[in-house]
Amino acid sequence: MTHAVDALDPDQGTFDPDQANRYPPGDLAIWIFILAELLVFAVFFGAYAFTRMDNVELFNEFQLHLDRQAALINTLALITSSYFVVRAVSAIKQNHSAACTRWLIAAMGMGAVFLAVKTGEYSHHIEQGINLSTNTFYMFYLSLTFFHYMHVIMGMVILAAVAIKAKKGGYTAQEHTGVETGASYWHMVDLVWLILFPLVYVMR
Repeated sequence: MTHAVDALDPDQGTFDPDQANRYPPGDLAIWIFILAELLVFAVFFGAYAFTRMDNVELFNEFQLHLDRQAALINTLALITSSYFVVRAVSAIKQNHSAACTRWLIAAMGMGAVFLAVKTGEYSHHIEQGINLSTNTFYMFYLSLTFFHYMHVIMGMVILAAVAIKAKKGGYTAQEHTGVETGASYWHMVDLVWLILFPLVYVMR
């Protein structure tokens, strides 16, 4: 309520969404959760990097068996989805609930592309008999990517919940914390992939 009051233009008595921005955006609880998740991923990434140092030839050899084209498609899908989420937040700040909903649905569509492509990769690995016990590289690759895969699913569930509420008019320019909360989590999912992609698929 304080933010809404502070955002009132004293001359015109109108609401200025740009003055109502909160930092960090969204609910504080989601940032605590995001930081905890980033810490877990950081530990995973550190373990991968240190283990790779002792198994460079093994990691380089089996890294070549991964589908980089599929990974690149997924990278573009998540970057695009984050852009759509930014547009959703911008739309609700202008009181355009319908546009916000459409942008969130578009973001989820890109998330679905990611899941479909990644599922195709996993199916290919299963057909080849590859699993966590195949070797150290695949143990890390499957663990890291599947952990992120589950976060994408969770992110899509959050965006879906936000989209449903937005469609019902549950958010306004004055109060859209839920939209920013969902957006913050989705950006975290995107950020993690932008680290995971070069680390696992590209770095040699």
